[in-house]
Amino acid sequence: MADHVSTARARFLRGSPQKFRLVADQIRGQQVPAALGVLQLSKKRASKSLETLLRSAVANAENLKPEVDVDELYIAEMFVDPGPSLPPRIRPQPMGRAFPIIKRTSHVTVKLAERDV
Repeated sequence: MADHVSTARARFLRGSPQKFRLVADQIRGQQVPAALGVLQLSKKRASKSLETLLRSAVANAENLKPEVDVDELYIAEMFVDPGPSLPPRIRPQPMGRAFPIIKRTSHVTVKLAERDV
């Protein structure tokens, strides 16, 4: 595998890592134009944030190596880590009970590389 051309990281994205991983698994290993098409047509809320992140990684690649061909880039690595949860809210339940509402955040990292021809 080739060395990474660029990296982009989005931190503290609102949404659980489990939901972000559903979308990330669909585009991992794909060429960048194909991955952008999948993200634009996806109905998942997480796809909008991942599309922005992928476009940022492409812009980083163009800045670091101006001679890079964007159509030859592919997603070499993409992983989602859990971020900190926001302070819990309380949801009242029957018989005097209370359940916490946990609002989760995610950290997503994308690494792009060029295909070896």
